[in-house]
Order: sequence, then C-alpha cells, then structure tokens
Amino acid sequence: MVDRSRAVLIGVTAGVAAALVAAAGVLLAVWLYRRRASVAARTRSPESPSATLRAGGAGRASLDSSVSVSVVSESAADWGHPPPHKRAAFWAWRGGAGHNGREPPPLSVSGIPKYHYKDLQKATSNFTTILGQGSFGPVYKAVMATGEVVAVKVLASDSRQGEREFQTEVALLSRLHHRNLVNLVGYCVEKGQRILIYEYMSNGSLARLLYGDNKRSLSWQERLQIAHDVSHGIEYLHEGAVPSVIHRDLKSDNILLDHSMRAKVADFGLSKEEVYDGRKSGLKGTYGYMDPDYMSTNKLTKKSDVYSFGIILFELITAINPQQGLMEYINLRLEGRGGLIGTRYWTRTS
Repeated sequence: MVDRSRAVLIGVTAGVAAALVAAAGVLLAVWLYRRRASVAARTRSPESPSATLRAGGAGRASLDSSVSVSVVSESAADWGHPPPHKRAAFWAWRGGAGHNGREPPPLSVSGIPKYHYKDLQKATSNFTTILGQGSFGPVYKAVMATGEVVAVKVLASDSRQGEREFQTEVALLSRLHHRNLVNLVGYCVEKGQRILIYEYMSNGSLARLLYGDNKRSLSWQERLQIAHDVSHGIEYLHEGAVPSVIHRDLKSDNILLDHSMRAKVADFGLSKEEVYDGRKSGLKGTYGYMDPDYMSTNKLTKKSDVYSFGIILFELITAINPQQGLMEYINLRLEGRGGLIGTRYWTRTS
C-alpha cells in the first residue's frame, strides 16, 4: 500500500514538473516572438535607413507594389531632411477645437502631415500670392502662423497630371529623402482640392533664372554647383532607392534653387520605378528633354533621365531653351567646329 502511494506521489510530482517546464517554454516562446516583432517594427520605422513604401491603392501610378527604399553608404549629412514625425512640427497646428496653436498636425498614413484647407487659404491670403504656374497647377507663397514660409501647389481642375500623379508624389516623397530633392512638408485633400506643400525655394527655378523676365547671369562656379547638386539628386533616385526611381520629367523648370543657390530636383508626379518586365511605358515628359530612344521605343530606363540631365547641362552652358533651338545651335556649333560656347552665349549671359 505504501509503495502504491509512493508511486502515485512520484507520478503527480513528475506531472507538475512537466507542466511547469512546458509553461516556461511557452512563456519563453512568447517573449522571443514579441522581441523579434519589436525589432522588426523598429526596422520598418521612418527613422530606419530602410523603409517600406506602399502605394495608396491599385492602379496608382507605378507604386502598386511594396517598395523598399534604402540608403546607400554616404555620410548622414547627405540625407538632409528629418523623418516624417519630426517634419510634423514644421508648422503650428491651428485647426479644430482644443488646439493651442503649438501641436503638430496629424500624420497621414503616408507619414506626411495633412493640413486643413482653411489654414492654407489664410496662409496664402486666399490664394492670391502666386509664384508661378506649372503643369500641375498654380504655386502660391504661404506664410504660416509660425512665420515659416512654404510653397503651396494646387492641382488645377484641368491639370494634365491629375489624381494619379498627386498620389505618386505623396507616396514617393514620404519615403525619398535627400538634400538634393525638394522636401514635401504636407498636403491637403479637402473641399475637392488636391494641394501639395513644399519647403520654399527662394530663388525659384533654374529656367526662370535663365529665361525669365528677371533672368540674371550665373557665374561658372554657380553653374558647376547646380550641375553637381542635380547629379547627386539623380544619383540618389537611381542608386539610393530600391527599386530605382526614374524621374521622367527632368528639366530646368523642375530644378529649384534655395537662398544659397543650392539646387534640388522637384516635381515627381510622373516618376516611376524602374522595372524589367519588358512592357512599354506610356510616353510622358517634356518635349526637348525627352530621350529619342524612349520616344521611339516607349521603353523607359534610367538612361532617359541621364539624357535629360545632359540637356540641362547644355542649358547651363549656353542659356538657350531646348524648346527654342538649343539642339540646332549645338549641331551648328559642332559642324562649324567652333565649340559650344560662341558669341550668342556671351551676349546673353555675360
């Protein structure tokens, strides 16, 4: 009888021990799973060098699939803009009851701050402070409540770019950050309006400096610096983004200059990821800057951006608009073996 009781006691003890070991194993597994999930979340956060970009829905531009955008090896100073949660504090938030004028606006799914139409209406004096007109629509100068100056671009009702390009630009610029890419600091989708809000580039576009009513001479040092800045912006799009991003509309109108005459690439509404599926791409861009190969085959590659950059370099050298005889001038100079810089250059820019 004693032996039988002892056997039962040993069995119960062994069962309890086994249950404790099993429970400990389950707790350990749960802890490891949560730790791995936490590490993965930090890896996907906007502050990480590698972030995941997802489009806002099927059929929107070229961002229909998940896109991983990573940083190539370069000093931290070269990736000049703060992550989205820090950009949110760029302006004071003034909309809605209970706000004290110091809170940042809410972040959207894309990570870009979303603003109320009435705040932008007030900041632009009811959209009267126009800076210029682009293919997307008019651009206004805005002074926010904190005194920060920004540029507000409003989608025109007859815009050639439209909703798809608006979605493309927000999706791309929420993840692509480089000191030579224009910084998108917010947007607005309200009252049937589509509005993009950028950092203010006080010296305007390169085209305006070369051909505008108030055009001025650029020193060779300034020209070289502009070319250098633009090349770094393109290099980041082609080599720093995974998959590579093709701008598809590089032109002097889309090269903006800040107060220090440093250049940044702007307007990503027509941009597209580089894919190798053999399919043809719709022909989009600006006449005079479009790669002849792309125009004849409809096959878009990074070489198309390189061609457009070459045209911009010729513009910097000659100050001749590619839509007003630049290529004819180049061909004449080459045929005459006189070099690219001739009398017309000096009379227009010196």
